[in-house]
Amino acid sequence: MTYSLRVLDLPATERPRERLIAHGPKALSSAELIAILLGTGQGPGKLSAVGLGHYILQTLEQHKRDPLEVLRDIHVQELMQIPGVGPAKAATILAAIELGKRVFQLRPGERTVIDGPATAAMALSHDLMWQTQERFAVLLLDVKHRLMGTQVITIGTATETLAHPRDIFREVIRQNATRIIVAHNHPSGNTEPSPEDLTLTRQLLAAAQLLAIPLLDHLILGNGNHTSLRQTTQLWEEFPQGT
Repeated sequence: MTYSLRVLDLPATERPRERLIAHGPKALSSAELIAILLGTGQGPGKLSAVGLGHYILQTLEQHKRDPLEVLRDIHVQELMQIPGVGPAKAATILAAIELGKRVFQLRPGERTVIDGPATAAMALSHDLMWQTQERFAVLLLDVKHRLMGTQVITIGTATETLAHPRDIFREVIRQNATRIIVAHNHPSGNTEPSPEDLTLTRQLLAAAQLLAIPLLDHLILGNGNHTSLRQTTQLWEEFPQGT
């Protein structure tokens, strides 16, 4: 760990900002990304900005969770309790986190063509991705797969939500949608489908087949990830849908 106070004191090849410019942000560790926000270091032992970034992450590991998960929901007062993090550094970190959330949760505009699971997940992320309770939502599309809107159907507990095909398709018919994608979140971040998820998907596919309103996919979202049940199960072969 480097103990000089300024990032500028590091060799050029080790400076996070220069490395980001040369290789892109994905090449940097989480500590290096935090160091760019901090600008300078200090804290215990007069750490460099990169060292302070490591120290912040190590401190957050005490919560027995991924430190980035803790950082995502942290309050300014909690950050300022970490030695070396004052009001300016805490505000900078929180501003960057909030900006990242807003970019990630930016909805596609109405009439956007939903051409795959990634686009659908983007449209639903604001309602589902980082929620602490399970939510079930529907993406309403027209015959050309253009986005008409989104609707949260139910909100459950931290571990389960209740959705019934009747409630889902009532909203679909009311909105005059002709194609739908359904989705729910797993607050744990594990996007693997449960047996209950698979059972509900079968029920929805059967209802969609009966009503001639194709169900294009069922997504599970959590902690920045998503899983498409259409891509990972054989259910759509059991209940063929229109396109």
